[in-house]
Amino acid sequence: MNIWEIEGIQYFLALLPIVAFLYAAVGHGGASGYLALMALWSFPVSMMKPTALVLNLFVAAISFIAYARKGHFNKKLFLAFALTSIPLAFLGGMIEVNAAIYKKVLAVLLVFAILRMLGLFGKDADKTVDVPVWQGLATGAVIGFFSGMIGIGGGIILSPVILLMKWGTMKETAAVSAAFIWVNSAAGLMGHFSRGVSIDPQAIWLVAIALVGGFLGGYLGSIRFDNLLLKRILAFVLVIACFKLFLT
Repeated sequence: MNIWEIEGIQYFLALLPIVAFLYAAVGHGGASGYLALMALWSFPVSMMKPTALVLNLFVAAISFIAYARKGHFNKKLFLAFALTSIPLAFLGGMIEVNAAIYKKVLAVLLVFAILRMLGLFGKDADKTVDVPVWQGLATGAVIGFFSGMIGIGGGIILSPVILLMKWGTMKETAAVSAAFIWVNSAAGLMGHFSRGVSIDPQAIWLVAIALVGGFLGGYLGSIRFDNLLLKRILAFVLVIACFKLFLT
């Protein structure tokens, strides 16, 4: 499939760096947003998952570096989830999902992204508590498996869990989520490669465009940034994508 022949591709390319910007600002790679855009522009499912994971690797890395340099990375909190998420993300990536089922599952996961962009999971904890070992391992395993299978990094699910359970501050959550997304995206991608899936060469252009927004979002988000209007616009786009995925 030649993406340059897709009708309205210029609008997709215009929205891509904005999605990367907003996700990177809160410590995410943006896979759920990229997948939503690709669904709206009718990209084939076989191209969607590996492309989103590749984009995740670059944007999440930028976001992580920006937050880590400010001293927000909590290694213990990260390991609580990553120890089980990495092997399960690889296993999830090895599973080929029926296109119709895939779209429905993706639509459900996009709800988390919508709620995050609307600020419903953005409350900072006054006091944090340690993650119980079994809860961290179980949470990491479940999120990791679905991340690899659907083609996301899992940060959009992990972030609200950390904040709701008061396991970390907002900045810690952003830093840990970015690292979590990176390792899961890499593991999930390896799982896809193991069953013969390849990266479309055209994805390099999408990476270059997404990096523009990712750099700026990661930098501003690690300091202090909250553009409510842009987040509401993105939430609206994700809602449209949800409806399309449920109806196709």
